Formats: sequence, structure tokens, C-alpha cells
Amino acid sequence: MSSYQKELEKYRDIDEDEILRTLSPEELEQLDCELQEMDPENMLLPAGLRQRDQTKKNPTGPLDREALLQYLEQQALEVKERDDLVPFTGEKKGKPYIQPKREIPAQEQITLEPELEEALANATDAEMCDIAAILGMYTLMSNKQYYDAICSGEICNTEGISSVVQPDKYKPVPDEPPNPTNIEEILKRVRSNDKELEEVNLNNIQDIPIPMLSELCGAMKTNTYVRSFSLVATRSGDPIANRQWPGDAVEMEMATVLEQCPSIVRFGYHFTQQGPRARAAQAMTRNNELRRQQKKR
Repeated sequence: MSSYQKELEKYRDIDEDEILRTLSPEELEQLDCELQEMDPENMLLPAGLRQRDQTKKNPTGPLDREALLQYLEQQALEVKERDDLVPFTGEKKGKPYIQPKREIPAQEQITLEPELEEALANATDAEMCDIAAILGMYTLMSNKQYYDAICSGEICNTEGISSVVQPDKYKPVPDEPPNPTNIEEILKRVRSNDKELEEVNLNNIQDIPIPMLSELCGAMKTNTYVRSFSLVATRSGDPIANRQWPGDAVEMEMATVLEQCPSIVRFGYHFTQQGPRARAAQAMTRNNELRRQQKKR
């Protein structure tokens, strides 16, 4: 037994009621004040509940918040601003840093043959770019220049080394054309269970009325031919589709279907339970492995 535990043992048989009966009224009042102390570090409690009330002064009247704010604002306006110890004049002290020129040591200086110096002096930017690529100095050119010089084997890049500080130019990608789907016609075909309608694409149509979206989703319940239904970037929020988890039993049935259908290689659903999730992951791994083996054959 540690010394701390031994120290606590002597308080085990103390009669608290007997101690309370022997206290005087002043001591009981002091004990009551001590018990009223709350958690002072709990920022969720109001300031008046973080510690006990330690004042005996009676309130002078009800709290007037507007008068208190006006008094604090008046006090702030009357207080004189502190003067700066050193007034700001805008003067810049010190000298600007000038990087010293580095002299190339004699052992690092390279002297080329007159023919090579003349060839380099008369070389074009494209030729200098190809020479840098051959020497592996890829930092002097863009990635496009470097790979063009390496792969072509001849001088074909006329951009020059000066394009290093410029980004590569790429062809702009035009915006997608507006979705030409006729909502009313699609709704009629879905209701009539048209066997030629296998895909419904309503992506990026943001002016579809909410009631029409609801009718379209309701008609999907009885349709047996539509295989793909896309609603990206539409107003299909909670009023259209109820976001509710299927539950344990439904997820187990979904995992069983995946195990019995080896042709399914992609399944976009997030299982909430560990058991169905593990079974579904194992089934999808098996299905993808079967598909890979079939492609090899």
C-alpha cells in the first residue's frame, strides 16, 4: 500500500454527520459558500455560474444594458490615446541588399574550341533547346520541349529556350452543350413503360419543376425497362429523394445478390453495417477477378 493510500485510510471511518452537527452557523455558511463554487474553466456556463457569489452588496437596481453600453462607449472616447514611443516618419533605414557577383574560379572556367564556340554563338533557340535536352539539362526548358527533343531525334521544336518562363499552351476545352432532353416527353414514356427507353439523362437541367421531378421519380417505381437514371446538377434534393438507410436485413440481401451475380463488377453503395460490407467487398473482388480471367482467355 502506498503512502497516499495509507493517508486516506484514516478518513474511512469518519462520521460526517457528527462533524456537521458540531459546526457553528458561521462555519456552515462558509461551507455552503464553498459548495456553491462551480467549474471556473467551463466556458459553456455563464460567468455568474462559474464561481460563487462573493459580494455582500445589495443590487442598486435592474440591469440597463443600453445605459451600460453608452457609459462604456463614453469612457472609451474620453480616454486619451497613448502616444507612440517612436513616431513613424516613413524613413527607410539601412542599405538595400545587393547580391555580390560571384567570380568563377580559374579551375571552373571552361574554354571550348573555336569551332564549338562559333557553333554555339550562331545556334538558334530551337537548337539550344535540343542540345540542353541531350545533355540532360531539363530545367532550361518546358516539359513539352524536353520530350519533343528526346522522342523526335531531330530539331523540331521552334519554341526556343525563352519559353521556359511561359506555361505550355493547351487547347481550351469547350463547355458541354445544353441538355436537349424534353422532360414532358420523357415523363410520358416512363409512365407508359416504353421498352425502347433504357436511359434517362437529366443532368445539368436546373429548371425542372419540383412537382415534375416528383412525378418522374414516382413513375420509376413501375417502370421495368429504364436501366440508367441520371439526376446530376438538378434540384433533386430531399423533397424528391428520401435519404433513408435500408437497414440491416436489406443490406444482407444486397450482399447475397452480389454473391450470386458474378457479372456485377461495380456497385455504388456504402454499406452501414460491417457484416454486409465485408461480404460485398469479397464478392466484388471475386467478380473482378473472374472478369480479368475471362479477358485473358
